[in-house]
Amino acid sequence: MTRQVLHGFSKEKRMKSTGLALCAAAVIALGSAIRAEDKFVLQTFEKKVVSELFFAEGAAIGDFNHDGKMDIVSGPFWYEGPDFKTKHQYFEDKDSKPFDKEKYSLNFFEFTYDINGDGWDDIIIYGFPGKDATWYENPKGKEGPWVKHIMADNVDNESPTFLDITGDGKPDIICSSGGFLGYFTADWKAPENKWTFHKISPKGGWQKFTHGLGIGDVNGDGKTDLLEANGWWEQPADLSKDEVWKFHATKFGGGGAQMIVYDVNGDGVNDVVTSLQAHGYGLAWFEGKKDDKGEMTFTQHLIMGAKPEENKFGLKFSQMHAVDMVDMDGDGIKDIVTGKRHWAHGSHGDPEPQAPAVLYWFKTVRNADKSVDFIPYKIDDDSGVGTELMVGDLNGDKLPDIVIGNKRGTFAFIHGTKTVTKEEWDAAQPKPVSK
Repeated sequence: MTRQVLHGFSKEKRMKSTGLALCAAAVIALGSAIRAEDKFVLQTFEKKVVSELFFAEGAAIGDFNHDGKMDIVSGPFWYEGPDFKTKHQYFEDKDSKPFDKEKYSLNFFEFTYDINGDGWDDIIIYGFPGKDATWYENPKGKEGPWVKHIMADNVDNESPTFLDITGDGKPDIICSSGGFLGYFTADWKAPENKWTFHKISPKGGWQKFTHGLGIGDVNGDGKTDLLEANGWWEQPADLSKDEVWKFHATKFGGGGAQMIVYDVNGDGVNDVVTSLQAHGYGLAWFEGKKDDKGEMTFTQHLIMGAKPEENKFGLKFSQMHAVDMVDMDGDGIKDIVTGKRHWAHGSHGDPEPQAPAVLYWFKTVRNADKSVDFIPYKIDDDSGVGTELMVGDLNGDKLPDIVIGNKRGTFAFIHGTKTVTKEEWDAAQPKPVSK
């Protein structure tokens, strides 16, 4: 199964390496209840340590050996599912060494897609910010380095993505390049050739270390727009002209991570979810409203800030450099998945670098007055996130699993459920802090 886009489960499709670790000891109940006929169901997560070495700031999911079981790729290796113990090197030897945890990876983002249409999942790598994007051609079961194809010479921004912005059903490279916002498209008849960059903005101050980027239909017109920290760019009716898109100024924080467009409160108007500072604090949703002329306005609602009292449950952690939204508990509403990036600028950089590298999901609870609560459930405190996190079904049980690659290693979190008593369920729930 090819996972076309690895941002959002609905879009698609330190235990040692000697075994399996459950998050926080035994299978701990980490989730909201789904009550059916007086049954209380908790979400659980099993943690698999795939590697303890720093190869990349991301990981991705794909079926690389064509056996019908999902595998994991992170850095120069892919790991066979379902146990991820057997690894295969697809990089050249000179590019297969782990990186110094006090420094940086040359592998920031990983995606999978069948680029050449031969039925085998290929691997897409965005290297260090400002460097190239490359796809590695699946050799259909042969061992050794995979053939490398350069897609784009210069991919800027620290949250570029690989999604369909044109509406043709094929993924594009969403990024900035050379000071312009835009996207690269492939000639799908010859995808081994370099992709074409389409500018959507005048030249500006966007550079390789700019933070915050995303796409989605902001105004509900059926077209996919582009978002960045200072506002959103409205896709025109005709992309063939390669014209500058209309800009709508809105301050979506100071530059966080991935920016997600979703109707958070269920009022029929799309909202935006993102972290506010990739190397600081702040997680928020921006409530979208349309005025009488159809223009969009946004109001920020802080979910978690720099102080415990800024969260209803007294929670705070820094460096949310990766954010995703997916329906984690099967209630039909997307929830937030994020965590703390570990040592983004080394062991003494950024706020609280020695704090636990946590991974959380926040249950989205819609209230009758269209306000929203986000209930935090800790998945782990010894992994965190990288510059991306990927969600997908690793074992075929239709539950969203999570894969992480960062300076602590490569991890898989296998999602399950557990039926418990009401008392057990109550004991597992986060408790609001009294003010």
